[in-house]
Parts: sequence; structure tokens; C-alpha cells
Amino acid sequence: MKRIMLKAKIHHVCVTETNKDYEGSLSLDENLMKAADMLPYEKVHVYNVSNGERFSTYLIKEELGSGKVGVFGAAAHRARVGDKLIVVSYVLLDDDEIEFFMPKILLLGDDNKVVEVK
Repeated sequence: MKRIMLKAKIHHVCVTETNKDYEGSLSLDENLMKAADMLPYEKVHVYNVSNGERFSTYLIKEELGSGKVGVFGAAAHRARVGDKLIVVSYVLLDDDEIEFFMPKILLLGDDNKVVEVK
């Protein structure tokens, strides 16, 4: 049997830009994507801690070390600059893989820099 399990979580990333007219998705600083083992165009779920909105989209890469986080297109209706988000990705695992798999959990500071990895 296969199960959908948490692969990675970026906790309390702060939105730095929104644009409803952009061809939409979620952009993340490349450092965050690398640290969370997330790839451009990978599907993610986004949970807006600031307003309770939830949506799924795909990732695009922001400049390395920029701290930028953008919410674009239709998703921009669900977030504002300054909102805190949780971004998660999932993986499909066989039962025998689950015991040995550990998701990456990134806790961020106010500047969208990783302060702790669990």
C-alpha cells in the first residue's frame, strides 16, 4: 500500500509580494527551496496562518538569498504582503519506507531565513 506523507514543511514564511495579473504560482527564495528539498514546478499546499485561506499551486524559483516570497495569479486573492504562510509538499511512500523517512521541517525568522531545521 502507498500512503501520502509529509515530505517538507516551511513554517511561517512571510509574503513579500503579490500580483494578481502574473501567470500564477508561488515563488520562493531558492535557498528555501533547496533547504526543503522542493523543486521548481513541484505541487505544494499553502496554508495562510494570517487569514485561514488554503490553496494548492506550484513553485517557481526566486533569486538565491533574496528572501522573496511571491503569491501570484488567482492565489494572490488569498494572501497579502506580510501574511505568514506554511508551505508543504508531500511524497507517496510504500509502507516499508515510512519507518525510515523523515520530513524536513524548516522554521523561519522574520527575514524569511531558516532559524531551525527539524
